[in-house]
Amino acid sequence: MSAAPMSWKRGRGKLGVMTPLLGTWRAEAETEMGKVVCVRSYEKVLAGAYVQLKADWRFADRSYNEIALIGVGEDGQVRFWSFTSDKKQSTGWLADVTDLHPKAIGFEAEMPGGRGRMAYWPHEREGFVWVVESASKKGWTRFVEHHYSAVD
Repeated sequence: MSAAPMSWKRGRGKLGVMTPLLGTWRAEAETEMGKVVCVRSYEKVLAGAYVQLKADWRFADRSYNEIALIGVGEDGQVRFWSFTSDKKQSTGWLADVTDLHPKAIGFEAEMPGGRGRMAYWPHEREGFVWVVESASKKGWTRFVEHHYSAVD
């Protein structure tokens, strides 16, 4: 793993926003359910028409998986379509999350419990920060924050 800050240069085209995340990344965190190790991989698929996310969350006694496709919807907006091992599905859209960091990339979605968002931005030392937040009357409430490092 590199100690240098990662390049956060966006690529060409509408999906170029995802370029900094391409590759495989790993985070460890403490949660209410104990320690979790999460590996997220992002790769171009279907002739570059989409970026596929595969996320694998490992807890001591169980795992949780997600597969998502990020692409351009019929309306011309960058969107995601997510499917998880607990049989849930969500869809969302690219959103302005620069209130979190000037280089942040993020998505919002309407969920059964209300609006949520996830965002990524470069970590000051290496890798990136990933957060998940929910909307409230007072603003955004963060409930997940991970620091991801590149997997060699």
